[in-house]
Amino acid sequence: MTLEKILYIHGKNGNAHEFDKYEKFLNRKIIGIDYQQDYRPQFAKEIIFNKYLEIKNTCPNSEKFEIIANSIGAYFSMLAFENEQENFSRAFFISPIVDMEKIILNMMSRAGVSEKDLKAKGEIQIDFGEVLSWQYLQFVRAHPLKWNVPTNIIYGSEDFLTPLEIIKTFAKNHNFSLTVMDGGEHWFHTTEQMNFLTEWLREKII
Repeated sequence: MTLEKILYIHGKNGNAHEFDKYEKFLNRKIIGIDYQQDYRPQFAKEIIFNKYLEIKNTCPNSEKFEIIANSIGAYFSMLAFENEQENFSRAFFISPIVDMEKIILNMMSRAGVSEKDLKAKGEIQIDFGEVLSWQYLQFVRAHPLKWNVPTNIIYGSEDFLTPLEIIKTFAKNHNFSLTVMDGGEHWFHTTEQMNFLTEWLREKII
């Protein structure tokens, strides 16, 4: 069993202290990385990377890390650690965002916003407090994911953000392990979902 330090990267509206619930049953040291001050990828990835460097500088040069990342935190992690992948032995992604461009385009379609409109206005407020950003979309397109760390993915069949076929294709193309919870949602939060997630993490990490 490896004993690398585990980094935890939360999802949107989450926080670094969420790792407490995993640390208790995994009996492993987990370090949470917080980036709540900015969810834009061009800035979130820098915040995460700089905090990772602070942690890395306190560790032996030969020490590797593992990652548990949730939702958009998985997307930001893949961006932040693109050039550090040799320093990670494994990753465990919970409901990861793996095609951000598709999500943005779907949001635009539902809101009736064209690329021409978004480019002209720069930002457009839509329902549920979300803001579409031309700069965000352009960044996503200019930075495709390049991730080769051995990764285990857990996904709920009722995930409203990422279609099943997209997550299946991502896992297959990278030879990643994919576990699908029938009836699970993007946010694992019910007792049944959390029990499923807990057992999955125990099986994969311990």
